[in-house]
Amino acid sequence: MDIAYEKKLDLVKVAPNARPPVCRIMDYGKYKYEMAKKEKEARKNQKVINVKEVRMTPNIEEHDLNVKARRAIEFLNNGDKVKVSVRFRGREMGHTDAGRKVLLEFAEIISEHGIIDKRPKMEGRNMTMHLVPKSE
Repeated sequence: MDIAYEKKLDLVKVAPNARPPVCRIMDYGKYKYEMAKKEKEARKNQKVINVKEVRMTPNIEEHDLNVKARRAIEFLNNGDKVKVSVRFRGREMGHTDAGRKVLLEFAEIISEHGIIDKRPKMEGRNMTMHLVPKSE
């Protein structure tokens, strides 16, 4: 501590749990500043991946399905993940197999642009499936 005081620097415990504790003499303010700078630089370089959602019903028509597929392809080409969900209402809950069929058909339509990350799964009244862009 006397050496750190003489040099007008801080005594920082690097490994406090070690026996004996490891300390370092440094300018702690400068160290914190450099760490914040590194963290900011790392955040700048990382890619933010958004999850976009496409909702459908189990009795969707073919044209409507193609329109939703085009929209999902657009999302995938932008590098976003896509959550495709089929909402069941009333008596449709008895025909969840129809929803699964719609989701798998949807995945087949967009197979050139994305792949299934999570297979179709029931979550309450919704059946969801996650798609990710195909890595080239």
